Amino acid sequence: MGAAARQQAIAQNLANVDTPGYQRVDVDFHKTLRDAMASGTGLQSATFSPRRDASAQVRPDGSTVDADVEASAQARNGLEYETLVQVSKARVDIIEAAMGR
Repeated sequence: MGAAARQQAIAQNLANVDTPGYQRVDVDFHKTLRDAMASGTGLQSATFSPRRDASAQVRPDGSTVDADVEASAQARNGLEYETLVQVSKARVDIIEAAMGR
């Protein structure tokens, strides 16, 4: 859920890389997860909504999108997603083995 929301934000940034004044957005999955765990509400109540990235450097046209930063974020997000899929599959395999399948 968080990885998908982040992927969508990255795609939106890349689609607007040449839009003057466009402000980069990001989804901070790790911060959202930490906040949900700290509040005790659990991940089900967490919302992964894109937020403007105030730390992004502003270009002369007023945009804050850097294609290289977005490409890097996209690759990192893909790797995190793949890791989560592998961990989930391993857990299912363990449960199936315990059930004798």
